Amino acid sequence: MTLAWREALLAFRRSPMLSALSVTTIAFSLFAFGLFGLVALNIREALTRLEDRVEIRAFVADRTPAEAAATALGDVQAFPEVATAVLITPTQALERARRELGEFSDVFDAGILPASIDITLKPGFRDPASVRSVAARLRTYDFIEDVRYGEEWVEKLQEIRNVATLAGTGLGLTFAIVAVIIIGSTIRMAVLARAREIAIMRVVGATDGFVRAPFLIEGALKGTLGGLLALVMTWTASEMIGRYVFAAEFFDVRLAVVGIFAGTVIGLAGSAFSVGRHLKAV
Repeated sequence: MTLAWREALLAFRRSPMLSALSVTTIAFSLFAFGLFGLVALNIREALTRLEDRVEIRAFVADRTPAEAAATALGDVQAFPEVATAVLITPTQALERARRELGEFSDVFDAGILPASIDITLKPGFRDPASVRSVAARLRTYDFIEDVRYGEEWVEKLQEIRNVATLAGTGLGLTFAIVAVIIIGSTIRMAVLARAREIAIMRVVGATDGFVRAPFLIEGALKGTLGGLLALVMTWTASEMIGRYVFAAEFFDVRLAVVGIFAGTVIGLAGSAFSVGRHLKAV
């Protein structure tokens, strides 16, 4: 294994320009993916903030006994999807309406607004199906006159999230395939350039695994270096956007490590594909 690492490092010294070109090309491929990932991350953060505002409001009929409303409130608070459930009295509803709609405060008279149970949901339960499920259970109470939660808005939010996820997955796979092809091409040139040396190694009894190892390590190193360079470029772009356009979230440490590891895996995959295919011709 030590010999394989030495051969892989020697490959960088034998053709520094080609190695630098390979790493730079990989870096730009991953950088393009990183930029899209940055956009997707900030879209997800924006969607999460919007989802935090998803609220169900169940309106309580007039002259409902306080004991019945309190019992229902306890039941709703026990729902697994529910984060908070608060009983809003008609007086509190009137004060809130006058505060939030100050220009129409004269329109609201005492007693015009009903009591309600205002519900917020836990993360992971703000999708349309979960919201509809909670709303359906609320409607089973006899004294609940109506349940509102902005159904169209919740469904549109979910559609945006689904489209962003599919687009991110598709572009991620595309950039990964491009990087694999680039690395495979550079490894192929290295295999052909060392064809005579490989033939001699086989004559003296070298196994295919022994011959492959330096190329696999070389591809993994190029992928790792490309991933690191792409991460630096993406961070620089994020700082520029944050300084001159708008404040943008950057990848946390876990996602940054995953990105570098992805570069390593892509480099290893490109090397394995190319070496397995072209060693047979040497």
